Amino acid sequence: MKIGIICYPTFGGSGVIATELGKSLSEREHEVHFICYNLPARLTTSAKNIYFHLVDVVSYPLFKFPPYTLALASKTAEVIEKYKLELIHAHYAVPHSASAHLAHQIVGNKSVKIITTLHGTDIRLVGLDPSYFRVTKYAIENNNGITAVSRYLAKVTKEEFCITCNIRVIPNFVNTSRFIKQSNPSLRAHYASPDEKIITHISNFRSLKQVPDVVLTFEKIARQLPARLLLIGDGPEFGRTLELVNRLSLQQQVTFLHQLDNVQDVLGISDLFLLPSEMESFGLAALEAMSCEVPVVASAVGGLPEVVEPGASGFLAPMGNIEQMSQYALQILEDKQMAERFGSRGREIARIKFSEEAIVGEYEDYYREVLSN
Repeated sequence: MKIGIICYPTFGGSGVIATELGKSLSEREHEVHFICYNLPARLTTSAKNIYFHLVDVVSYPLFKFPPYTLALASKTAEVIEKYKLELIHAHYAVPHSASAHLAHQIVGNKSVKIITTLHGTDIRLVGLDPSYFRVTKYAIENNNGITAVSRYLAKVTKEEFCITCNIRVIPNFVNTSRFIKQSNPSLRAHYASPDEKIITHISNFRSLKQVPDVVLTFEKIARQLPARLLLIGDGPEFGRTLELVNRLSLQQQVTFLHQLDNVQDVLGISDLFLLPSEMESFGLAALEAMSCEVPVVASAVGGLPEVVEPGASGFLAPMGNIEQMSQYALQILEDKQMAERFGSRGREIARIKFSEEAIVGEYEDYYREVLSN
């Protein structure tokens, strides 16, 4: 198949999954074309069967905001025609699916099919804004195929947008061969002393991720036992988080790793993963931690209960309940047998329910189904 993938090139879950999906599809001998405003964070163009097409947005004085949606549609139409694409897979309803629909109209090629994957923010935040509601609803209802990353998100989408069309639930996935527990004494020694526990958080530092709550939870943990906090990622809440670390005098115990390419290396040496988000439609970072046999303490929101098994691979606490999260974390960190049991079960869940091999196979089957109709 010749497949075009439209996604954000950032470290957020949607961009990571879109990139990993494209890489896996290319390894299965499909021709994959990424269409983005920047090279996706986890992508290398040296990979076989992968092509990258830059969306160049020109800023004119007339435009208050650069018209990215139009530039994306134009570039997508160009790639469809030049490379004879059979399928466009847009990750996010707005703006990516909307741009794909416009590109489809531009080329007038009815044989090109459009599939959109809903990841969460496009539905729960952007899509429900009155400024974008109608275009989001249109983009969802006029696809040849539509998927959501969790049962929760599919249900919310149907309810909020009064949609009757079928939404196929295809969850996010993890490469369980790459995300594994590691015995790397030198790397561990780089971040912590032998008696310290390593607690990790990964996100795009948006307000939804509640990164300051990670720090507040860690502060309570650190009162009870020696620990280090590793914060991976960057974004709007970085400044606020840094200020909080300084105010709590945690500079010597908290390390900001910013954007890290090989997050699996740090997860592989971690003892606990914290994800106190206000909303998660799936929780890819939690899944990657589980694949590395790292217990997870997260908020009981959105699609996270479909990933984390409370009392088996970690704990889920009410969103914003820092006291409960810190208590759950201490239970795990102070009980070696519990930690090992949770880690083992998390790995099992990742391998059985969310492996890359199985989920990419589901996407392939869905592509063929859409193309045959």
